[in-house]
Amino acid sequence: MLASHADRERAVDVLRAGFGEGRLEKGEFDKRVERAYAARTVGELALLVADLPSGPVPHPAPVVAVPPTFLPVPQPQTNGKAVGSAVCGLLCLPTFGLTGIPAVVLGHAARAEIRNTGEGGDGLALIGLVFGWLSTAGWALMLALVFVVGLVAG
Repeated sequence: MLASHADRERAVDVLRAGFGEGRLEKGEFDKRVERAYAARTVGELALLVADLPSGPVPHPAPVVAVPPTFLPVPQPQTNGKAVGSAVCGLLCLPTFGLTGIPAVVLGHAARAEIRNTGEGGDGLALIGLVFGWLSTAGWALMLALVFVVGLVAG
């Protein structure tokens, strides 16, 4: 098979590696490179590098750690009580305020834990607190009105 330019360059690379590793003398290297560029077939090139390893001895690449600048920022885990507070707060309307007090309790507990541990979910806890307190205040206002109406009526 006829040799291509790429085949000749690969053979010369193997010769350079052999010369660089001390396997060839300067005169022998020059003669083989000249013959490599003059070679017409792949077989001729194979004869030129048959007594050499197929390229430089591979050295393991050093393992380089990725600098912290390029690492993705880890997202903090969401506090479970904050999620519970938000769910209870949002369920205040369909449950007519029955989940308001649990929303408030879970919201305060979640915000305290978030301050201590650095977890995420402060917004969820705040949603639960707002809806929970609105529901509790609504029920307190409703009971006060019923009590006042009861006193006035009789």
